[in-house]
Amino acid sequence: MSTNIILFDSDNREHLLPLTFTRPTGEIRVGILKIKEKWEKWLNGKASYITQDYLSEKFPIHIEEDNIIINGSALPSPYLVRLIKELGNNEALLQDGELIAGRLDSKQFDNLMKDREIEELKGFELTDTPFIQINTPWDIFKFNKEALIEDFELLTKGRKSQSLSTTNRVINHGNIFLEEGANVEFSILNAKDAPIYIGANATIMEGAMIRGGLALCDNAIVKMGAKLYGANTIGPHCKIGGEVSNSIFMGYSNKGHEGYIGNSVIGEWCNFGADSNTSNLKNDYGEVKLWNYPAGRFLSSGEQFLGLIMGDHSKCGINTMFNTGTVVGVFCNIFGAGYPRNFIPSFSWGGKQGFSTYQLVKTSKVAKKVMARRNIEFSKADENILKIVADATSEYRTWDKQKTS
Repeated sequence: MSTNIILFDSDNREHLLPLTFTRPTGEIRVGILKIKEKWEKWLNGKASYITQDYLSEKFPIHIEEDNIIINGSALPSPYLVRLIKELGNNEALLQDGELIAGRLDSKQFDNLMKDREIEELKGFELTDTPFIQINTPWDIFKFNKEALIEDFELLTKGRKSQSLSTTNRVINHGNIFLEEGANVEFSILNAKDAPIYIGANATIMEGAMIRGGLALCDNAIVKMGAKLYGANTIGPHCKIGGEVSNSIFMGYSNKGHEGYIGNSVIGEWCNFGADSNTSNLKNDYGEVKLWNYPAGRFLSSGEQFLGLIMGDHSKCGINTMFNTGTVVGVFCNIFGAGYPRNFIPSFSWGGKQGFSTYQLVKTSKVAKKVMARRNIEFSKADENILKIVADATSEYRTWDKQKTS
């Protein structure tokens, strides 16, 4: 019997902006799979969302008589999954008072959705229960190796890999798995420390040097001579060249040329011009500060290595240089010489020399063209999300205020 799973956005969704401007937390990819896909496989079910109102048209909720609700920032682990399966109706698992998972029937859900009083949940505090929780953007690359290893075991257990061409130089064959249609020739693959997963119809071109962990998802391409240091996740239909270290590309994004990206998280439908680079380490080796949306200011991340966080549909021109700990919103177009600012609001057009607003009419046209190349529709729901995010982020585009003052 299939389990009905409902992933909900907790308060830390705000700390994951700009990545969660356009998706629920459960749509974040870490390791090989999205968080949603992990839970569906672990619990043998289908997942839907409780999310922001403006996202609910694209990511609707599905309620059945028996429902497992799970914090969308939590990743499954064997022990956590076992505890969730043992939950009775109106029982919940808490971590320091925060709801991690629970079980609700349809009546309870109906009351919850209509802001009526619900029967009090019987809560059990999780103690000594190991699981990963994604609370900040840098958690995504920080825990990527661990999540990748878990996903690799989940997806490959009891299955046989497609054969790997003898033209390649390989360390630890048993830690490499190729899905049907994957193509790898004349490359160096080192899976000694972490696995290398190559998805269906994915390609690693000649001369690439790969150090695991690597998740190369379906239809993604690693270009000739690329250098990838683990742990990297290259989402579906991405094209990656140059040098990449400990970074995640959610999907449908391109960094097809030379240049370096490290300790970074890149959304969907992004594009990097040739020779674009990110700095992931300050010259004084200090902790990196990163823009925090709830606080409205830069806060210390506690991390020494932190590169670029880029929201969906953002792009940069050739030779763009991103300073350590840069946050780029959604639908930005960045170009020009020099380092742009460390926080670039959504719908920005420009660079170090200054910004103007990337108008909605233009962004919609570009999104339609870009997505059509992958036979994906830029839907009315996508357009509505675009408009609401543009309005919600207008306060950060200070140049518009200066014009009207």
